[in-house]
Amino acid sequence: MSDVVIYHNPACGTSRNTLALLRDRGIEPRVVEYLKVGWTADLLADLVARTGGAAHDLLRKQGTDAEALGLTEPGISDATLIAAMVKSPILVNRPIVVSQKGAALCRPAERVLDLI
Repeated sequence: MSDVVIYHNPACGTSRNTLALLRDRGIEPRVVEYLKVGWTADLLADLVARTGGAAHDLLRKQGTDAEALGLTEPGISDATLIAAMVKSPILVNRPIVVSQKGAALCRPAERVLDLI
């Protein structure tokens, strides 16, 4: 499955474990270090749609200023969250994996097994 993509943060243990699970199964994914390359609004909107949730589901709260920015309040729109995530990529939870079978936030790492 060379068409697997992992949006990865190498400093995150769950992200490293997810990448290791893929590699242990002989899959070498395309690794996107999103903290280096950033996000576009279109890509994030696509990932939200493909995961079947809302932008709030991909929002990283722990270790970020999401709460201080008011992003955890009820009723915050996907457009507002996506704009904040584009501006500050650390606000996106990780890892997100995309394959032919779908896309998911792989927390816990074993969720990736449903995608391969």
